[in-house]
Amino acid sequence: MSESLSVSQTLRRLRQRWESLVRRSPRRPGSHASLSSVTSAYARWAPVYDVVFNLPLSFGRKAAVAEANRTRGKALEVGVGTGLSLPDYDGRLTVSGIDISEDMLVRARRRVADRKLANIAELRAMDAGDLAYEDASFDVAVVMYVMTVVPDPASVLRELERVVRPGGTVIIVNHFASERGLRAVVERGLAAFGSRLGWDPLFPKERILKNTRMTLLSEKPVAPMGLFSVLVFQR
Repeated sequence: MSESLSVSQTLRRLRQRWESLVRRSPRRPGSHASLSSVTSAYARWAPVYDVVFNLPLSFGRKAAVAEANRTRGKALEVGVGTGLSLPDYDGRLTVSGIDISEDMLVRARRRVADRKLANIAELRAMDAGDLAYEDASFDVAVVMYVMTVVPDPASVLRELERVVRPGGTVIIVNHFASERGLRAVVERGLAAFGSRLGWDPLFPKERILKNTRMTLLSEKPVAPMGLFSVLVFQR
């Protein structure tokens, strides 16, 4: 009985937390998130991020890291969050992670310490659109579930092109808007709550393809239900 009650209480708290997160952000229909609103959103998400997002985002996360593990050298993860992906990187990759949210990074650093992940070079608070790294610093960059969140995706792409060496790899995982069908209807309904949720449900894939000089090598949908896509680019 006590175990059932505990599960019930946990689910109720998670539901209340979700409702609180959605209510507390100002509604700005049709606008893309500002840097401050993104920071605020993820400060609120940080305590429950792993519980809410670990499973639904795990498929794209594992696919992206598996692709990164085909390379060697230095890797950059943009939007490392709470560090859910960090244990999956091959030990022969030296990984740096950045995120705009210090609240998320606190949890990522704790994960690195708890798991004794010796190949994690650093975890730093940083704007993805203004990376504090030298040109051609990395062999591969992994950008998961970030492009619909940042205020200026074009600037992020420019920075990726700058900090990844020529011939290197950039891996982007993201949800892209559907043009038709039930998913398109649902996405249009969610769009009014984009700034509250911290991401843009109507983000078009062309917003990436038209703002980069990199070569798209492959694209594949991933679970759940093909909601996300993994794009692999050559710098």
